Amino acid sequence: MRTTWTVVGDGEFFCPGCGGDRNYSRRTGRRRLTVLGVPLVARGLVGPSVQCASCAREFGTETLDHPTTVRFSAMLRDAVHTVALAVLAAGGTSCRTVTGTAAATVRSAGFEDCTEDQLTLLMQALTSDRGCHPADAAEPAAAGARGEGEPDFPYSASLAIELHEALGPLAPHLAVEGRESLLLQGARIALADGPYSPAEREVLTMVGAALKLCPQDTDRLLAAAARTPS
Repeated sequence: MRTTWTVVGDGEFFCPGCGGDRNYSRRTGRRRLTVLGVPLVARGLVGPSVQCASCAREFGTETLDHPTTVRFSAMLRDAVHTVALAVLAAGGTSCRTVTGTAAATVRSAGFEDCTEDQLTLLMQALTSDRGCHPADAAEPAAAGARGEGEPDFPYSASLAIELHEALGPLAPHLAVEGRESLLLQGARIALADGPYSPAEREVLTMVGAALKLCPQDTDRLLAAAARTPS
């Protein structure tokens, strides 16, 4: 039995064998019964499979679902940026301590030129697109002013979608400790000016859900962060 392979595509992937980003060939094969090197009877198709250009090992096509190192770093950086903006959307940008903490968090994630003013301007643009002033978004609804199950601030539904879009694809590739660390970074921004507001806690709960953390673990982590001196 021999297999004749045909290359149908190529690209870059994270090779489990090499442990790094490598080029690959995506191949399909046709199995044939051969006698003395002469193909006689076709025995069906093989693959598709992925072959690493460096180590020549073959893997299933599901390997391509794992992001490359470069892509993973970008996803993580964007996730931190999204979480920081979400917390600012809930807590507002009037407190310099909060915006300073958010900017430092985003810089440590890879956006080295991020400043407080940039985050503030971005928040103003985002809230303007949603038809809401930042100060309005930061104010929780007055007691009894909203019905049961309604959000604490105006655009929590759209924010939940954005968080799931940014964090959902990343979560399967992060260990539990990594997902918890991402949640805690958001918690430290929220706590920079004091205890969580209802809107901040709502957003951080959304972050935990998007990161596939169970509600009990999210509550535990947020409570532990609140008890930790800044």
